[in-house]
Amino acid sequence: MTVLFSGRVQGVGFRYTAKTVATGFEIAGTIRNLPDGRVELVAEGSHAELDAYRAELHNAGLAGFIRDEQVTWADAKNEFRGFEIVR
Repeated sequence: MTVLFSGRVQGVGFRYTAKTVATGFEIAGTIRNLPDGRVELVAEGSHAELDAYRAELHNAGLAGFIRDEQVTWADAKNEFRGFEIVR
């Protein structure tokens, strides 16, 4: 799953919160700031875990910063170990 978040999503602890929330789910992936002001989340796991994780991001206090999210689904490539913030 790839999610592009737009809104006031940089400089508000978005990536740190996303990483912290990820520890409660059986997912792996990365999150990073994009030069255009959006945040990109790439994560692998079961569809149910990924949906629950996305919902929990909103419940963790991030909903007020998100104006839009574009979600793309693809087959997992098993390229991640854990969940990391990419700088």
